[in-house]
Amino acid sequence: MVMTDSPPPLDALGTPLVWADAQGRVLGCNPAFARWLGLSARRLLGQPLAALEIRGDALARFLDNRERDVLRLHRMALGPPGEAPRFADGWLSRLDDGGWLLEAHPVDDFPALDPAQALPNALSAALKGLAHELRNPLAGLKGAAQLLARRAGQRDQDERELIELIGAEIERLNVLLEQLLSPSPMHPHVLLNIHAVLERVLRLAETEGRGAVKMQRDYDPSIPEFPGDADRLTQALWNLVRNAIQAGAGKVTLRTRVEHGQRIRDRVHAMALRLEIIDDGAGVPEELAEHLFLPLVSGRAEGSGLGLALAQQVAREHYGSLTFRSRPGHTVFTLLLPQATDAGEGSGHRKGAA
Repeated sequence: MVMTDSPPPLDALGTPLVWADAQGRVLGCNPAFARWLGLSARRLLGQPLAALEIRGDALARFLDNRERDVLRLHRMALGPPGEAPRFADGWLSRLDDGGWLLEAHPVDDFPALDPAQALPNALSAALKGLAHELRNPLAGLKGAAQLLARRAGQRDQDERELIELIGAEIERLNVLLEQLLSPSPMHPHVLLNIHAVLERVLRLAETEGRGAVKMQRDYDPSIPEFPGDADRLTQALWNLVRNAIQAGAGKVTLRTRVEHGQRIRDRVHAMALRLEIIDDGAGVPEELAEHLFLPLVSGRAEGSGLGLALAQQVAREHYGSLTFRSRPGHTVFTLLLPQATDAGEGSGHRKGAA
């Protein structure tokens, strides 16, 4: 470790730390900071601390100020010039001797912004208008599916299953449109098996991908049933999987695990379900990352930008959270859902989202 006049305990901390003199020149860093940026501590010595900020000039402006001693950082892009940024929350603090200490808390996942807080009323009205326009073509599709269903007895088992799937998906879309046009209270949650939901999603993926995408299961069989809405979860997870397919993924993995002592939003839960959808597609365009969960935000010309906003809403309905991390060839969407083990938590789920 390279350091100047820094207390030895900093060497053992897992939090990335870097310190500078009063002129903002780096004096040293702890091993966690060097590992996080992927460079040696010696390379940082004497460099301007502000030069580590890849986007913007918040560090440079704050280092020049004479009034404030602490700057709160939110998703700041840091790293050596010319290399991929690392994102972090944290603080820049003035030390007693006039120097500076930068404390970074790496942020890998992008949080889902709440569309209800981010969208103006005009855009909400536009979404309702879109839902209204979709009703007529869906009615035609529903009629065609009903005609096919009547003739299903003359077809083989696989064709009958596909016809039933078409009808079920059209009906679910109709329900979603009705909710957009005239929102109603959520259905009471009932016990469900998350792997049954995922199997339904896999069936949809096999139909959409037509064998071009390899679907992998990585399930934890110990996950118990929990209260939820199977149809809403199916819709949310299918949106995530279909996005992966449309992003050019050759392989999509559905992984479930149990987490203990997991913080979700503003609560720590004794037990939670971690559900990850992992793909090797093109990844999320960097310019969309911060706003990906907002309606009408899409990286594809033909995309509606509604799927991820709905998935985020479904996570909230189940008291959960939806985040992602992405680079070309490796994207992971993570759905965290609390399990009804805490006192009073199960009844809260059955009443619906607050």
